[in-house]
Amino acid sequence: MRGSPLGLTVLSLLHMRPLHPYGIQRLIKQWGKDEVVNVSQRASLYRTIERLLDAGLIAVLGTGRDQQYPERTTYEVTDAGRAATREWLRQMLAAPRAEYPEFPAALSFSMMLLPREVEADLTARAGQVRDRLAELGAAEEQSRRLGLPRVTTLEDEYRRAVLTAELDWLDAVTADLRSGALTWDFETLAALAAASS
Repeated sequence: MRGSPLGLTVLSLLHMRPLHPYGIQRLIKQWGKDEVVNVSQRASLYRTIERLLDAGLIAVLGTGRDQQYPERTTYEVTDAGRAATREWLRQMLAAPRAEYPEFPAALSFSMMLLPREVEADLTARAGQVRDRLAELGAAEEQSRRLGLPRVTTLEDEYRRAVLTAELDWLDAVTADLRSGALTWDFETLAALAAASS
């Protein structure tokens, strides 16, 4: 089985103690890991658990029923799962993988809009990035007050660095759009594309 961020998260949480899917999802949200791992669809968590189970990386510990809740299956990590966790972590840390986020894809076709539209949209994005940076700063301060070791917040530190770089880039591009240093005309670009084909 190929490693995935959600698979790695499930295995890592099961290293700490056996859990049922609802407990896994709750811990992901409590620990803020939903900021770096997509668990917006509960079905994706269940599919990941099934794949890990089929691959022998986790095992069913038992099934129980609480009066207030439906029957829940509790899972535990296997020895193969422990080995896979270490292997996936090492691979994900050591080598960048091609990822295809939507923002660069949208940028590659931004010439379909007017320069003033792109400037407005990038300015709006910059505002949201500033807000996110403020949230991360507040979370960092809270972690410091709680005395959490730095290793527990490395993903936030990384996201802050990436967002800071993005904000610097957004500010530079929007300044160029406002000044007219960056501009285009769609008809001219379309004619160039037609001529090159």
